[in-house]
Amino acid sequence: MTDALLECKRTGAPGIYQKIAKHDESWRDAVYALEQRMLLINENMFADAMTRLRADKFIRARLAEAIACIQNILQTCQYGQFSLRQYLPQIREFLASLGESHSAYNTALKLNTLGVNARFVDLSGWCEATQGNLDQVIEEAFRDIDVTSELPIVTGYASCQEGLMRTYDRGYSEMTFSRIAVVTGAQQAIIHKEYHLSSADPRLVGAEKVRPIGLTNFDVADQLANLGMEAIHPNAAAGLRQSNIDLRIKNTFEPDHSGTLITASHQPQQDRVEIIAGRDKVFALHLFDQSMVGMMDKVSHELIEWIHAAKVQLIGKEMNANSVTYYLSGSSEPLNHIRYQAEKRYPQAKVSGRMVALISAIGAHMETNKVLAQGLQALLEHQLQPMAAHSSMRNVNVQFVVDDADYANGVCVLHQALMPFAQPSSARKVA
Repeated sequence: MTDALLECKRTGAPGIYQKIAKHDESWRDAVYALEQRMLLINENMFADAMTRLRADKFIRARLAEAIACIQNILQTCQYGQFSLRQYLPQIREFLASLGESHSAYNTALKLNTLGVNARFVDLSGWCEATQGNLDQVIEEAFRDIDVTSELPIVTGYASCQEGLMRTYDRGYSEMTFSRIAVVTGAQQAIIHKEYHLSSADPRLVGAEKVRPIGLTNFDVADQLANLGMEAIHPNAAAGLRQSNIDLRIKNTFEPDHSGTLITASHQPQQDRVEIIAGRDKVFALHLFDQSMVGMMDKVSHELIEWIHAAKVQLIGKEMNANSVTYYLSGSSEPLNHIRYQAEKRYPQAKVSGRMVALISAIGAHMETNKVLAQGLQALLEHQLQPMAAHSSMRNVNVQFVVDDADYANGVCVLHQALMPFAQPSSARKVA
């Protein structure tokens, strides 16, 4: 739903927000299409007509108010003294709250029909002035809630002084989740996902070939977040870690399984790879110029400024005496603009860009040289040509760069090569 409200996280396809930002009049049609999707969800969720009517009335009212608000802003911006650009951050936060409110309201309503004493807790600040920072907003909302007798269903988005979307963008719900755990003094924070946090993506490797990690630490969670495989946003994890609150990742469809526990205190003594994770559709921006020997720090500084301004994600970087490569994730328009800026600023340099995939072997404690050697050998044996490979000095991450088309095959090959339980029985006996 958030993709339709903002933009597709995967492809960058414009949602309602992007249409408004680009002065695309079809944003109203997009709102209508979204309303129909939400009403269909209500129809499938609530069999009772009166309950469904309550759900429909809630979201219709929110969307009608949203349309009126946006139209007022656009009308104001017709005057030369006002610019739409200055209102876009607020519009983005405003739209993000709609999907969160719809989900939380429906969940609380459904639980009520099932006899659960649930309460809809709306942190979106709808029709209210923002009061305080995130922690203060949460404290006020939970002031009269007794969690021993009442189940609060809280919106993932919270309206606060710091502006969650401006600060954390699409990681806002994880930040709200983390701060609720910290502010309320939770013993443990639990996230329910479609799959276990497993040794590899079961959709690529096969559900029967992977295993839940079981136990790891926040360092591993940070590495996963950098690849977009978010166990939790790094900033959100910091609050849990500092408050000594463990995080558990569970499979929604296996409620009796303990899942994977992420804790700050886990420091394994035995070397092992815990997970093969990666990311495809990564843009490798490469700049080479032999006249820049000794100047790469200045070049890197300029490139980082462009990357930050374009609001694309920096996943990794490598450099030597006369070249630098940045691994970036984002939509094609800002990525191509960064490349254009580099070509214009450094006309004598050879600037290139191509789509690649990054595949990482990650573990709380690994023998990285061994993992690097085994991984390269496995890829080459399967006719997959690594373009680059990196070994972490901290023994938590080894990364392989392959052609974008080889991503799925590369994950499968590395999972079989680096996970002892995934190797054929004959290979285990020889080892």
